[in-house]
Amino acid sequence: MIATQQEMVENKVPIPYRDQCAHLLIPLNKCRQSEFYLPWKCEDERHVYEKCEYELVMERMLLAQKLREGQKNQQGQSIPLIPKTANA
Repeated sequence: MIATQQEMVENKVPIPYRDQCAHLLIPLNKCRQSEFYLPWKCEDERHVYEKCEYELVMERMLLAQKLREGQKNQQGQSIPLIPKTANA
């Protein structure tokens, strides 16, 4: 986590949003406030923040799939979390 707890408190980041992407949410919220929440004004900051959040979700899904595969080896079969594509 790049943003410290003190920085998140000072910038009033809500507790559910205090994750590894909080350092990107702080400038996004500042931009939103300065631009009166016009959605087209802070597109770059929003895109970077949403990409970070997406990558976190994908990491969690891959970890969950690895855990499921580990349990599959111990118990038998299970349904994969991420389906294998036809091209892979």
